[in-house]
Amino acid sequence: MSAEFSVPLSQIVENLNLNKVYIAENYDDIKISTVEINRPGLELTGYFEFFDNKRIQVLGNTEFAYLGRFGSESQKMVIDSIFSFGPPAVIICRDIEPSNVILESAKLHKVSILSTNDSTSDLTARLVQYLNRELAPRITRHGVLVEVYGEGCLLLGDSGVGKSETAIELIKRGHRLVADDAVEILRTSASTLVGQSPQNIRHFIELRGIGIINARQLFGMGAVKTSEKIDMVINLELWDNAKVYDRMGLSNEYMDILGVEVPTLTIPVKPGRNLAVIIEVAAMNNRQKKMGYNAAKDLLASLGMDVNEVEESPKVIVDKWGN
Repeated sequence: MSAEFSVPLSQIVENLNLNKVYIAENYDDIKISTVEINRPGLELTGYFEFFDNKRIQVLGNTEFAYLGRFGSESQKMVIDSIFSFGPPAVIICRDIEPSNVILESAKLHKVSILSTNDSTSDLTARLVQYLNRELAPRITRHGVLVEVYGEGCLLLGDSGVGKSETAIELIKRGHRLVADDAVEILRTSASTLVGQSPQNIRHFIELRGIGIINARQLFGMGAVKTSEKIDMVINLELWDNAKVYDRMGLSNEYMDILGVEVPTLTIPVKPGRNLAVIIEVAAMNNRQKKMGYNAAKDLLASLGMDVNEVEESPKVIVDKWGN
């Protein structure tokens, strides 16, 4: 199972450039562990049956307009009711000046008040996007991640099969390195995986016989990238004469990573094969398939053969990566 993550409130404030209106005593200890946020609506009317006090609360024009219909005593009762649940923070949008009732209740219940010039829609979009990435389920696996023609290719295989050497060749051909040796894989949505390198080994590559090199320093900024969506997985394995490798490309293989099925290829390795060129072709072919074109099906159709009779059923490789 993948671990659950949290992000400090102070980090959110810094990255989203939020203004500190009132900082509670426990500000530095508050951590956010859910990507959900809340604009109190029913809560302003006193309905709290499904209120989640772990969510950041967002107040905008609508909420303040509703509160403005009441006197200070009624406002205090409503705000105290919400703040008594101890939400991690309240963000006020459009730089609206909080009333004394809100500030007094925040001090009483130790709730930090933050503000931004953004509209509620813009702030919500930025905040959810940020939390989706920071709190995404993730795992770290041995491999190499490179961007080839805009496709994120995750190279897997046994140690010494040639993953790092292939990455170097791809860099020299104009493609970009994302991670070598250890790849952090994040599920940022139900259908999207993003790979990155751990901060302490970012841009470094180990080459047997040479040692450690820094791809960014050696090849320049254009040779590296901090993160990339994983579009396909390529398994590199030593050529086995007893094994039958796919020669048509009709069947589709997938690897299940954190609940996301990623197209997978197995490429046999032996002296004389130019792996960099093969991976370039694999990346371009994967893009064509996503756009609806399959060369094998086109060939069979041009030969007058029924594709449905020849095509194999899709095959799914179920992996335990985070499941």
